[in-house]
Amino acid sequence: MESGVLMLMALDRYIAICYPLRYSTILTNPIIAKVGLVTFLRGVLLIIPFTFLTKRLPYCRGNIIYHTYCDHMSVAKLSCGNVKINAIYGLMVALLIGGFDILCITISYTMILRAVVSLSSTDAQQKAFSTCTAHICAIVFSYSPAFFSFFSHRFGGHTIPPSCHIIVANIYVLLPPTMNPVVYGVKTKQIRDCIIRILSGSKDIKSHSIWKR
Repeated sequence: MESGVLMLMALDRYIAICYPLRYSTILTNPIIAKVGLVTFLRGVLLIIPFTFLTKRLPYCRGNIIYHTYCDHMSVAKLSCGNVKINAIYGLMVALLIGGFDILCITISYTMILRAVVSLSSTDAQQKAFSTCTAHICAIVFSYSPAFFSFFSHRFGGHTIPPSCHIIVANIYVLLPPTMNPVVYGVKTKQIRDCIIRILSGSKDIKSHSIWKR
């Protein structure tokens, strides 16, 4: 679902920059609700089979997972059965979701770049690039550890130390939700101004109370 949200954000930026006058008529509330629902259902329907693929396996190696959370392949590797189907399905899901979403993101930003370069105003170009920079940072933060975690389990399971798997998996879980508010807060003027007002207001209150004392 996170990957789908990033893809929808890229499409949103494409419409906002390439069709600014038609933005509100193209992205109406019903359209946003429908694409959000489709993204949610896609994530749920593709993840549900992992539960049944893991449940069918015979387990004879204890129930301690050498991981910080119940990662699918970490659970499957506790089995004494064949986990090839689990690995193949996980790879297919990663390629299907990640490949499709990255393709849409690449096409969107290619069209955005073409539109921005054709702008005559330098200020408009800088504003468009600034708008997209935060999104590109969010994409890098999300996809880099995710793809490493997915592919290393399938192709580098015996050569990469388990501690490396765990560290990257934790980065994949923690880094995007930690960094996204910071990235968007720095790049979005409205959020930045609001935070500055809150901080300056708290400083004024403290200075006023000290002055009264």
